Amino acid sequence: MNKLLKILLIAAVVLLLLPAEAEAVSNNPIGWGFKKSRDEVPAEAGAAHDALLEKYGAFYKGSPDKKDIYLTFDNGYENGHTEKVLDVLKKEKVPATFFVTGHYLLSAEDLVKRMVKEGHIVGNHSWHHPDFTTTSDQRIREELEKVKVKTAELTGQKEMKYLRPPRGVFSERTLKVAQEEGYKHVFWSLAFVDWKTNEQRGWQYSYDNIMAQIHPGAIILLHSVSKDNADALEKAIHDLKKRGYTFKSLDQHPAMK
Repeated sequence: MNKLLKILLIAAVVLLLLPAEAEAVSNNPIGWGFKKSRDEVPAEAGAAHDALLEKYGAFYKGSPDKKDIYLTFDNGYENGHTEKVLDVLKKEKVPATFFVTGHYLLSAEDLVKRMVKEGHIVGNHSWHHPDFTTTSDQRIREELEKVKVKTAELTGQKEMKYLRPPRGVFSERTLKVAQEEGYKHVFWSLAFVDWKTNEQRGWQYSYDNIMAQIHPGAIILLHSVSKDNADALEKAIHDLKKRGYTFKSLDQHPAMK
C-alpha cells in the first residue's frame, strides 16, 4: 500500500506541474440554426447560442433598432455567376464580404482580386472546408493560415478577421481556437436553400426568400454558385433600399466598434 500511495502522490504532483487545462472547453458539435424572421422581426438563435457567441466575439445579426443589413457570400467554387454579382454590387455601391475556400483562391484568382480592388472584404471559409469539430486545433490553425496567406498574396489584403465555419458546424472549442487566431465567427440570420445548382428555381425564388426574411440587422448569407441569386440581386437591393434599409460592411457592425 505504501508503494501504491507513493505512486499516487507522484502522479498528483505531476498533474499539478502540467499546464493548467482549466481552459478546456466542449467540442460538442453544433449545427447553426435559428428561428427565421417574419414581418421584419429579427431572427432568433436562442439564449444559449447568443451567450456562447457573445463569449467568443461571434455574431449573426446586428442591431434590431437600425435598418442596417450586411451582405455576405460563401464562395466554395466558381460557377460562373460571381462576375454578375460583382457588377451589381459595383453599380449599386453595396459592400459585401466573400467567404472563400482554398479551392476558390486557386481557381478564381481574378475574381478574388476584383473583390478586394472594388472594396469588398474577403473572409475565411477554410482551405479544405472540413468539419472543424472533427479537426485538430493545429489543423484548424493551418486551414485558416493558408487562406489568409494566399489571399494576401493575391490581393494585398493582409488582415483577415472574419471566419465563416465550414458546413455551418462549430463547437465552443472551434470558437476558442478561431478567437485565439484573431478571428470572429460570422454566422447569419437570413438564408435559404440556394446552393443546389441542379435545383435552381428562377430569380423570383431567391428574391421572395430575401424579402420575406429581411429584418433590421440582418446578416444575409447567399451562395455565389446560385444563378437565382445573381439574377435576383439587383432587384432585391433596389427594393430593400426603398424599404429604408442601408447596406453596411461587416467592419461597420456593432461588434467591431
